[in-house]
Amino acid sequence: MANKFDVTKHILVPKHSILSEKEKKELTQKYRLSIQDFPRISSKDPAIQHLKAKEGDIIKISRPSQTAGEALFYRRVANA
Repeated sequence: MANKFDVTKHILVPKHSILSEKEKKELTQKYRLSIQDFPRISSKDPAIQHLKAKEGDIIKISRPSQTAGEALFYRRVANA
């Protein structure tokens, strides 16, 4: 039996986290966006499987950046 690979531990996979309802509201108000305006990420994406994200959740992706230190990206969860 093969060992299960944990994709979240891979060096090339950035940190993913779900925004709370309060954070989601603040983000949409700050940028004057609706949930539908965010790029999609599949609920079956291996990087967010462990989060148990549901459709409509907003995922914050934190990537290291040489110029900014940390770059933040946001995706809405969509069923595949």
